[in-house]
Order: sequence, then C-alpha cells, then structure tokens
Amino acid sequence: MLAGGDLDLAFALAAVAGALAYFVFASFLFGAGYQPTPPGAALAMLRYAELSPRDTLYDLGAGTGALVFRAARIYRARVLGVEVEPLRVVVLRLRARLGRFGDRVTIRWGNLFDLDFSEATVVATFLWPGAMLRLRPKLEAELPAGARVVSHCHPIPGWRAEAHDTAHDVYLYRWPDARSPTGAATGGA
Repeated sequence: MLAGGDLDLAFALAAVAGALAYFVFASFLFGAGYQPTPPGAALAMLRYAELSPRDTLYDLGAGTGALVFRAARIYRARVLGVEVEPLRVVVLRLRARLGRFGDRVTIRWGNLFDLDFSEATVVATFLWPGAMLRLRPKLEAELPAGARVVSHCHPIPGWRAEAHDTAHDVYLYRWPDARSPTGAATGGA
C-alpha cells in the first residue's frame, strides 16, 4: 500500500500521464491527428510562403503554434491559427497573450472547413490526404488571386506545385496558377 506522500506522487504522475495522453491523442476524437511540424519544415514552409508584414497567414491545424508564432515573430505577418482541439486552443491563446507578438496572432477554435479564406494571402497546412482533398474546392472557391499555399508532407490533389522542397517535404502553390494544366499535378486528381 502507498503512504500519503507516495500516494500524492502516484496521483500527480497519473495526472501528468493522462494530460500528456490527452494532448497527443485527443485530436483523434475531433477527427484530426496530432503530429507536430518539425522545426526545419516549419521554417521551410514560412520561407517558401515569402511572408511579409503585409500578409495574413491562415495556419490550418495550428497545434502548438510551430508556424503561428514564428510567422508573427520572424516575418511580422498577421496570423490566424485554427485548431479543433480545445486544450491546444487554450495553450495557443496563452502563448499569444504572453508572447511578444501576440497582437499579430488570432487563435480560433473550430473546424477549418468553416473558415472563409477570402482574406488569406497565405495558407499553411499539414493535413492528411483526405482533408487536403476536401479542402481543395473550398480553396479554389475562396482564395484571392496571388495567394500562396504551403503544405508539409501531403500535396493538394490535382494541383501543380510551383516548388517542392524535398529535404523538408514542403510544397508551394500559387493560386490560381496551381490549377494550370501545364506541368504535372501533384497528388491524385
């Protein structure tokens, strides 16, 4: 049997383990997985996006903010981070409130398919192939001309990437050029 101090420690460890498990696996309950964007890929995505202070970046599936806070801090871009998992939203909002460039960051709790993309100059994704396929017609209907889309790992089916960083597996698309029939489309149609 555990004594008082040992019992407190066991409960604390169980609580930490439970919180970590929730943080990693809860997104699956909301229909999305959680896999953080590696730092090198995040920097490659932002570099490919050619961000500037005039841009508004929509980070779809903001996670813990790998892109959100780098875009605001390094490039001074305005950023809308969208996340479906509520605990991550709380963490992101705290980071924005306490961070130096939080005034350039908005965090929205919700489904990325409910967004209006007409104000986005850059969209960043690290989504599963099925989500990319569902997202494509929405982007085609709502993105303004000249908008850039950067994707880590998974191409947008039927679109032609302007560039592909094979070292970090990052794709760059420009709208509406991405739908051009010239060149090979990435992914399936």
